[in-house]
Amino acid sequence: MPCICCQEKINHVDYKKTDILRKFVSGQFKVSSSARTGLCQKHQRMVANAVKLARYMALMPYTKGQTIKK
Repeated sequence: MPCICCQEKINHVDYKKTDILRKFVSGQFKVSSSARTGLCQKHQRMVANAVKLARYMALMPYTKGQTIKK
């Protein structure tokens, strides 16, 4: 199965696009494995670094308990 990012020729994963990054984290907000997401190693590292940076910049929560309950 080819990588989604390779098919769309994505060279940079932006940490500010949290709606896209949420596709690559689990319900517990852990970064999902490349086997589950279907990404190649290069793009899996980019996504993991973008998620970590988004967490640091407070754009994404670290854990499920930090989300706002509606």
